[in-house]
Amino acid sequence: MTETGTSTDWQSWQESWDRQQEWYMPDREERFRVMLDMVEAVVGPAPRVLDLACGTGSITDRLLKRFPDATSTGVDLDPALLAIARGTFEGDDRVTFVTADLKDPEWATGLPHTSYDAVLTATALHWFHSEPLAVLYGQLGGLVRDGGLFMNADRTIDPETPRINAAESAHRHAAMDRAKAAGALDWAEWWAVAAKDPVLAGPTAERFAIYGEHADGDMPSADWHARTLLASGFGEARAVWASPSDSLILAVN
Repeated sequence: MTETGTSTDWQSWQESWDRQQEWYMPDREERFRVMLDMVEAVVGPAPRVLDLACGTGSITDRLLKRFPDATSTGVDLDPALLAIARGTFEGDDRVTFVTADLKDPEWATGLPHTSYDAVLTATALHWFHSEPLAVLYGQLGGLVRDGGLFMNADRTIDPETPRINAAESAHRHAAMDRAKAAGALDWAEWWAVAAKDPVLAGPTAERFAIYGEHADGDMPSADWHARTLLASGFGEARAVWASPSDSLILAVN
């Protein structure tokens, strides 16, 4: 995954990231499909999109393959994942990347646009605890145009169903153990590979200096997300897709 000729094989890094993420979320592609279905349904096939906490640009990649007339602004703080994203989309004038900390109150000032048809995020905001996430949701209400949408696909935990939660977790982790035995890389192992790559070693060291080890936030229920988005000014909000462990929350301005 390091070099192809004289340049880094960014597509191989994208594919390896996808495989690592799919180890945790076997329904990941289904989530993306429904997300883009709802983008098309609400704002059409040529949206201006903010890819929030974009990582390697997984949403942007699928967005542009499905909607060639779309444009995307990816925003993230992780220097290693942004290096992969920038390398992958280099030369594509439909895509812009911005380095920003979503916990900084002024993070949106560096964006190239003041409003977007759609703000999309996946498997990222579980890093936030509920209080700062509610603050972020309030900021997003001002970035989504009237009639536009916000979608968050992520882990959601319903505290009212502990037995269901335990059964789902045990079943999911058993499947992960089988995949691991067959050679799947987990989060830590993927980052260990990145840390040895001559191009990504420096950005990887930087990202761990910023974030430390992976730490989850509160991971509140889908109902909490919908209620908080409504309280933040969105006109409608609800889950439009769910697996036993994840939900896709859609809010319309």
